[in-house]
Amino acid sequence: MIIAIDGPAASGKGTLAKKLAAHFSLPLLDTGLLYRATARALLSAGAPLNDAAHATRAAQSLDIAKIDEHDLRGAAMGEAASVVAAIPSVRAALIDAQRRFANQPGGAVLDGRDIGTVIAPHANLKIFVTASPEVRADRRYKEALGRGEEVEYDVILADIRKRDERDSGRSAAPLKIAEDAVLLDTSAMSIEDVLAAAIRLVEAKSAAAKPPG
Repeated sequence: MIIAIDGPAASGKGTLAKKLAAHFSLPLLDTGLLYRATARALLSAGAPLNDAAHATRAAQSLDIAKIDEHDLRGAAMGEAASVVAAIPSVRAALIDAQRRFANQPGGAVLDGRDIGTVIAPHANLKIFVTASPEVRADRRYKEALGRGEEVEYDVILADIRKRDERDSGRSAAPLKIAEDAVLLDTSAMSIEDVLAAAIRLVEAKSAAAKPPG
């Protein structure tokens, strides 16, 4: 069972992917970490985020197994990753690794922005998770306050909208809903409700795939 979960920043797709993978004991890949790790490599080297040649080399040398998730979180890294992810050669460099992960025996859960449309268009189930920009900004705002950061809601909302525009408007693998994806708007849903809805979708797909009798 390959489960593709796509959606914009702060939609809740990452949390859902983790819980869904744990529930069904499937390996998980947060593909956004690949772009964050690439951005981190550029920042560490003092290179501009839009340096396509440097970014492509960094992407080509990534080892998925060695990515340190804790070093890649935060709004600043998310914004940096969005810039790097708009570089076509970077996306091309990371496609094969993502597809190998998706196609491993037994399946997997992948979350990102082009899983159902580019990485695994053959996925058994595609879920597009979204929420209004205001709700997503509020989530990021509260998360930042919880970490003790000094932030402004209006600034976060502006960043969310800018990322949406960049992710949806890029030439390479833009963020969009796959034609056969199920839309989950989490604006007024708890994570428990979202998880329950996703589990029902997976179970329905599994039941439909079983031969009769």
